[in-house]
Amino acid sequence: MALPHVVIIGGGFGGLYAARALRRARVRITILDRRNHHVFQPLLYQVAMAALSPGDIASPIRWILRRQKNVEVLLAEVRAIDQAGKQLILADGDERLSYDFLIVASGATHAYFGHDEWRATAPGLKTLEDALDIRRRVLLAFEHAERESDLHRRERLLTFVVIGGGPTGVEMAGALAEISRQSLARDFRHIDPSSARIILIEAGPSVLSTFPESLREAARADLTRLGVDVRTGAAVTGVSPGAIAVGSEIIAAETVIWAAGVAASPLGATLGAPLDRAGRVLVEPELTVPGSRTVFVIGDLAARAGADGKPLPGVAQVAIQMGKHAARNVLRAIEQQPYRPFVYRDLGNMATIGRASAVADFGWMRLKGYLGWLAWLFVHILNLIGFRNRLVVMVQWAWSYFSYQRAIRLITGPLPELDGDRRSSAGTS
Repeated sequence: MALPHVVIIGGGFGGLYAARALRRARVRITILDRRNHHVFQPLLYQVAMAALSPGDIASPIRWILRRQKNVEVLLAEVRAIDQAGKQLILADGDERLSYDFLIVASGATHAYFGHDEWRATAPGLKTLEDALDIRRRVLLAFEHAERESDLHRRERLLTFVVIGGGPTGVEMAGALAEISRQSLARDFRHIDPSSARIILIEAGPSVLSTFPESLREAARADLTRLGVDVRTGAAVTGVSPGAIAVGSEIIAAETVIWAAGVAASPLGATLGAPLDRAGRVLVEPELTVPGSRTVFVIGDLAARAGADGKPLPGVAQVAIQMGKHAARNVLRAIEQQPYRPFVYRDLGNMATIGRASAVADFGWMRLKGYLGWLAWLFVHILNLIGFRNRLVVMVQWAWSYFSYQRAIRLITGPLPELDGDRRSSAGTS
């Protein structure tokens, strides 16, 4: 008898932990992903801010699952899901892949609230490519400012705006402040990097809105101490090259980073299931698609309320727990047992603000400042996949802590356009 075929779309936290939960099961597993690597997304901003290399926070999916004999990994993109035929329609040609059970963990992308034209000017942070693009923009801004004689344009080049006051936005703003005040402080001859303006804009009444008030206030105080201009209750109304609009105010800024919202993967819409406003699938308590017993949706693509009635956040721990639970329900189906509803266990929230400063809410304990940072450091190193990754990141962070430097300050990608007279004297290599 052929083994049940479990197909997992997405090699992120949800998909990876679902596959691992099935490692001893008598099933055949296929993981599909558009990229060949798993990314530890909570540390993506460290790549964007030149503290870590892409390889420090990413590992090939095949390598991670190399010892799991019931898994095969395919580099492929799914265009649509045919529930009636229990098949996936792949993006390259008309190739189809059949399944007995399907776990959809295709994640989320950036949401610009109906203003997709802002995307080119204000990139978000979801992939390694995004992180490298942001790193390039940030470092180039300082390089261009070094050569700029016009004071107004130089000021615009040295103004950085982060839109969104959630954990990603707070971490990015804090890291930008550290780069300008510490890492680059003595690297330039014609500009003072510490004069850079870092502005964090949040439409809501406070940053880190999901944290307790005491931790929100501590985070804001630490950001202010680092020199970040924190603006709450301020909605962005326009984004264009070189400027953003906040109400009636125009802020001249060359570098804008988007951390304000996410939208679910468009793959969810092909399931024919009800969706919420963000495009997430409204799953049943067992994490199945309404009307199906073989299709599970997990992670950022799933909309499910927690015990408090609020939607579960799009964070790694939710995806991990959902992935494990979906895998257990697959096993229960194979054993002809009833499914069990998903119950989320909140392990706490964390966000780092800067050097030796973070906030952590574990429910029973709240930490801030240096103790919060130590807790954040321990949790993130512990959850990195692979001994090499843990060791390299620990060494990099230790070096950065004692030297005040960021080691990966490399500008990659296409060379910036230069004026004709400057280009002729620059030479080639």
